[in-house]
Amino acid sequence: MDTVARVTATEAATDLIARLVADHGAVLFHQSGGCCDGSAPMCYPRGEFIVGDYDRLLGEIGGMPFWISGPQFEYWQHTQLIIDVVPGRGGMFSLEGPTGLRFLTRSRLYSDEEWAWLEAHEAPAGAGAPHS
Repeated sequence: MDTVARVTATEAATDLIARLVADHGAVLFHQSGGCCDGSAPMCYPRGEFIVGDYDRLLGEIGGMPFWISGPQFEYWQHTQLIIDVVPGRGGMFSLEGPTGLRFLTRSRLYSDEEWAWLEAHEAPAGAGAPHS
C-alpha cells in the first residue's frame, strides 16, 4: 500500500471545483462541523479564510487544500472523507452556493490495513500534524 488518503472527491465534486477555480481562482475547503454547515464542507477563495492553529490539513481535492477543525478530526479520524456534490443550496458563504449544487461530506471507515498504515505514517494530532 503506497498511501492512504484522508480525503477524496467524486468526479462530480472535482468538476465543480474546476468550475469554481476557473471563476474565482485558487480555493480552499474547510470542514468545521459547526451548527451552520453540518456535513457540508465550506469552499472559500484562498486567502479569504484564516486557517486556525488547531485546524488540520487532510490533503487535497481537485488540487485544492482541504482542512478540518481539530475537534472534527478527533471525531472523524477513523474515517475517510469523500466529498461529493448534490443538488441544493450550499452554505451561505461557500462559493458553490449560486450554482444550484452543494458539496456534501460522506465517509467510510478505514479497513484494518488502512488504519495500520495511517498509524505508522502520521504524526499524532498536536505533535507535528500536517499543517501549513
